[in-house]
Amino acid sequence: MFGKIGPTEIILVLAVILLIFGSTKLPELAKAVGKSVVELKEGLKGSSESDESTAPNSEADK
Repeated sequence: MFGKIGPTEIILVLAVILLIFGSTKLPELAKAVGKSVVELKEGLKGSSESDESTAPNSEADK
């Protein structure tokens, strides 16, 4: 029933978002989303590095 999303649906969703937030708030919203994505990537990168540094060394166990 809800199979594929075409260009018409994407345009409709973007138009609704424009109506809800207005043209003045959209740049601020996009900037906030971009910062959130960057912080999420940095957080994931930092957590993987800390996991590697806290992992036990197999040579030290011998």
